[in-house]
Amino acid sequence: MDLFEKLHMSKSPLGQHSDFAHGYFMFPKLEGDLGNRMMFRGKEKIVWSINNYLGLANHPEIRKVDADAGVEWGMAYPMGARMMTGNTSYHEQLEDELSKFVKKPDTILFNYGYMGIMSAIDCLLDRRDVVVYDAESHACIVDGVRLHQGKRFVFAHNDIANLDKQLARATDWVKNSGGAIMVITEGVFGMGGDQGKLKEIVSLKQKYQFRLMVDDAHGFGTMGKTGAGTHEEQGVEEEVDIYFSTFAKSMASIGAFMSADEKVIEYLRYNIRSQIFAKSLPMPLVIGNLKRLELLKNKPELKENLWKNVNKLQKGLKSRGFNLGASNTCVTPVYLNGGIPEAANLIFDLRENFDIFCSVVTYPVIPKGQLLLRLIPTSVHTDEDINATLDAFSEVQKKLKAGEYETEKVVNI
Repeated sequence: MDLFEKLHMSKSPLGQHSDFAHGYFMFPKLEGDLGNRMMFRGKEKIVWSINNYLGLANHPEIRKVDADAGVEWGMAYPMGARMMTGNTSYHEQLEDELSKFVKKPDTILFNYGYMGIMSAIDCLLDRRDVVVYDAESHACIVDGVRLHQGKRFVFAHNDIANLDKQLARATDWVKNSGGAIMVITEGVFGMGGDQGKLKEIVSLKQKYQFRLMVDDAHGFGTMGKTGAGTHEEQGVEEEVDIYFSTFAKSMASIGAFMSADEKVIEYLRYNIRSQIFAKSLPMPLVIGNLKRLELLKNKPELKENLWKNVNKLQKGLKSRGFNLGASNTCVTPVYLNGGIPEAANLIFDLRENFDIFCSVVTYPVIPKGQLLLRLIPTSVHTDEDINATLDAFSEVQKKLKAGEYETEKVVNI
């Protein structure tokens, strides 16, 4: 069979819906200034789909620093990979400041979060090692595990008893292979909004020998007393061996970082292929990220206002009978019953008749028969936004239960 013909015949679980979904349900175009309200197809919507937790995306101080850095440095500087010609004092300053903030000895910058953690997993493990990871880990972790040429075990989501079982298997394996064990989980799971059980996981170090890597993309800036992350929230900063986060969420930027012991970071710096063979993070992004980190650390009111909005939204949804699952973070999932037609018709109704823009998740990401409306509150949402959204959700819930979205045909966009 011809490769292209095979691809045309099998579009994948999501791609099979591209004929009707593209440009509306998938690959939609939000326009205007990044914030709580944006334009979609020429009409203003209340937006709950952007990970702009602290409202930094359109903060005036950030916009000025970004613009000034662009004028001063341009997007080309520095040219080349960090190891060759792309290193600067500003890159090192950002790494140093991140290390101090998350209370780790050393830090390495990554150009992108997905590429960074995936490549780091591949870099740190060899074929003798075992990786044990949470079943609901983000795709970047799953892809990193796929690159791993040694043994891998998955444990049921946040199930410490099952993790114990997998660690026992891993321990038996490394006795013969001569390798080591790394456990990978998330600080905040971006779909369900629940925290990884970091305290319980590190307690297993008394029984097994392993190192713990935590992906805290949604926890950095939102969790912990100072916003340093979920490891701060749970009081296990020292016990988390490798801490990772991205700048694409609370920092509203591009790039990522990994923090750990100096020897671990030195090993990454000289061996991680995704950075050795890739151009350095452009200077305007580095300068901009330094400013973002400054505001994150020195303006606690940003996180305080975020959590005020989170609590009001989540309390309001629960009081109206909505199921938010196990979320105990800013990520706000609303679980409903229905399939793809119901999901599409409900979202169309929310967007066109209630001016609410949020993301919908269906099978194969979640089990068949369920749909998930995922809301991301931010510090710049208003009481008016929240009240309008609560009222809209109550209305669509009534329609869903009455079967008004149960059509064989999905809305014609």
